[in-house]
Amino acid sequence: MFDELSQRFEEAVKSLRGQASISDTNVEGALKDVRRALLEADVSLPVVREFVDEVRRKAVGTEVVRGISPDQKFIQVVHEQLVETMGGENAPLAAGGTAGDPSVVLMAGLQGAGKTTATAKLGLHLKDQGRKTLLVAADVYRPAAIDQLQTLGGQIGVEVFSLGAEAKPEDIAAAGIAKARAEGFDTVLIDTAGRLQIDTAMMQEMVRIRQAAQPDEVLLVVDSMIGQEAAELTRAFHEQVGITGAVLTKLDGDSRGGAALSIRKVSGAPIKFIGTGEKVEALQPFHPERMASRILGMGDVLTLVEKATKEVELADVERMQRKLQEASFDFSDFVQQMRLIKRMGSLGGLMKMIPGMNKIDDGMLKQGEQQLKRIEAMIGSMTQAEREDPDLLAASPSRRRRIAGGSGHSPADVDKVLADFQKMRGFMQQMTRGGGMPGLPGMGGGFPGMGGGMPGFPGMGGGAPAKAPRPAKKKKGFGDL
Repeated sequence: MFDELSQRFEEAVKSLRGQASISDTNVEGALKDVRRALLEADVSLPVVREFVDEVRRKAVGTEVVRGISPDQKFIQVVHEQLVETMGGENAPLAAGGTAGDPSVVLMAGLQGAGKTTATAKLGLHLKDQGRKTLLVAADVYRPAAIDQLQTLGGQIGVEVFSLGAEAKPEDIAAAGIAKARAEGFDTVLIDTAGRLQIDTAMMQEMVRIRQAAQPDEVLLVVDSMIGQEAAELTRAFHEQVGITGAVLTKLDGDSRGGAALSIRKVSGAPIKFIGTGEKVEALQPFHPERMASRILGMGDVLTLVEKATKEVELADVERMQRKLQEASFDFSDFVQQMRLIKRMGSLGGLMKMIPGMNKIDDGMLKQGEQQLKRIEAMIGSMTQAEREDPDLLAASPSRRRRIAGGSGHSPADVDKVLADFQKMRGFMQQMTRGGGMPGLPGMGGGFPGMGGGMPGFPGMGGGAPAKAPRPAKKKKGFGDL
């Protein structure tokens, strides 16, 4: 997401390095690179012009304080303008209603934008906030749309209301709201039909549904892959139907960023949520400041912490911290941490939220994820005693041979995983005793890295100190099997 745009912005800043100040002369090269970066990201041309003009106005002549170089000041100005372009601040969803007067959210969009999935994702998001939500299946045209919403609703534990494919969408919406009022739901999400393109019939139907539902929010679901067309689509819907915000989907794909940077400026409607993956949990509130930091390669620690906090219990964090300090972190703990990371999203996506990690090669990240699967297979071939006491394996070649055969790997692979695990355990013990290592909650303050230069997951090539402390001695094992 935004990798190419991030690289372009980095190139734009290079021309200001070594300069004494930001002037009309030396800023032009950087602005040309910024303009090119935005156009290649498929940002709407009027937005590009306004963006560049504002950056020029704010950057030229600004005082560069001691300790801050011109290129750093330029990045600050670009960051501020990105935040302003994308809306300035988070635009929250309308507050939930009451049991007798539910809040109604109407979901709209073109076919293929991921509207039905976004409806279920939003339902789960609201459920996590403590709302009692009813999903209403009003897409009567797309084959299996109703079944899809019912399946997703079953997965997330949110009730779905339907009158079948023969009823009129506006009647389904009205009946769903009536059910919500009668049964104590405080929020209603209505999934509507899309079309391959905007047409009069679709817009008229949306107007009828809106009149029947009287929604508090009308959210337009937009595919981020369509670039600057997203802004025009948003404006067209807003003029004919009236929308209160947008949900930007598929930001985990080959998105160049044009939609995120264009929608607010062109249409006036804020982006309220973004979809960052296929999983039903992959929906996040949209924060312009955090997105601007991602675009400029500064990471997004706040979102990372929110993801981790949602998945990790405080007691687990404290327990893991103690185990790391005592060097009693074992393979069972390691599997638990891997599964935690999987629940939070892809390893690559999480790593790039950490400041400075945006330059990690995607190929290395994919290779790392594959290696984690291999390691999990090896751990799966261990006995419970071996998982809890890795020293048993260090003292027994026959155990290591058995694990290699059971997991489909060579004894050398198992030897390397064991050696790397011991190094990692010693390194993390050293770091946690020395004041902690910044990283994911749940990892005891640490987040093992992916390659040379960082402490690594076992078998992944990560470095460790040359003189890592020896693990604390544990009780004797049970002997070879």
